[in-house]
Amino acid sequence: MLQGCDASVLLDDSATIVSEKNSGPNKNSLRGFEVIDEIKTKLEEVCPQTVSCADILALAARGSTVLSGGPNWELPLGRRDSKTASLTTSNTNIPPPNSTLQNLETLFKRQGLDEVDLVALSGGHTIGMARCVTFKQRLYNQNGNNQPDQTLDKGYYYNLKSVCPQSGGDNNISPLDFASPAKFDNTYFKLILWGKGLLTSDEVLFTGSAGTTMQLVKRYAEDESLFFDQFAKSMVKMGNISPLTGFKGEVRKNCRRVD
Repeated sequence: MLQGCDASVLLDDSATIVSEKNSGPNKNSLRGFEVIDEIKTKLEEVCPQTVSCADILALAARGSTVLSGGPNWELPLGRRDSKTASLTTSNTNIPPPNSTLQNLETLFKRQGLDEVDLVALSGGHTIGMARCVTFKQRLYNQNGNNQPDQTLDKGYYYNLKSVCPQSGGDNNISPLDFASPAKFDNTYFKLILWGKGLLTSDEVLFTGSAGTTMQLVKRYAEDESLFFDQFAKSMVKMGNISPLTGFKGEVRKNCRRVD
C-alpha cells in the first residue's frame, strides 16, 4: 500500500538497481506489470516521454476502482519517475500482514497519514487476493503457542485451513474479501466486524484496542458512501506523498528500467 508515488516498484533488477519486487511484501504478490507495460507502450507511440509511469499507476488505481464499483476522484497529475529503487525501504515501510495496530499506525504516521487514512485505505482490501503465507500464522501459531488467532470466526477459520495447510501451500491464494472479491464496496468492513478479516492487519483495525479505528470500521460498515468519500480523499493524500516533480527524476520510456 505505502509504495510511494514515483513508480520505483516497477523497476526490474539491473547492474545498479535491486528491485523492490523482491521485497517481502511484494515477492510473488504484486501482479499486473504487463498491463502497465502495455499502457506505457501505447502512450509512447502517440505522446512520447510525456506521461510518467508513476501517473499511469495512479490513473490505473483510480480506473480500476471506478470500474469495480467504487468512487471516482480528481487526480493530480505531473509526477515523475524515480531513477532508483530501494529494497530496504520497501521492506521497512510497507506494513507486514501480521502487523499490530500500533505498528500500522506508526508506519502510516511516518508517511503523514492518520488513523482515518489507515482505515479508509485498508478498505482497498475489498478487492484482491492474499497468499497463504501472509495469513498462515493466524491459523496455526498466532501468539507463539501453536494456537489459532482467537479473533477468527470459527467457520471462516476452517475454510481457510482448507486453502492454507500448516505445511506447504505458501502461494495458495484466498480473497481478502470472500463475500464480494471483485466488487469495490464496504463488505470488507462488515467481514471484520464478524471476525472474518483475512489478515491480522485487517482484523486489528477492530480488535486492536483503539477506539478510533474500531469506530471507523463500524461507521464504514454501516455507511458505504462515507467510506467511498474518505477512500477517495485518502487516495489523493497518499498520492501526494513526496512526489517527484519539476526536474527531479525522469519520465521513463520503459517502466521497468531507467532510461
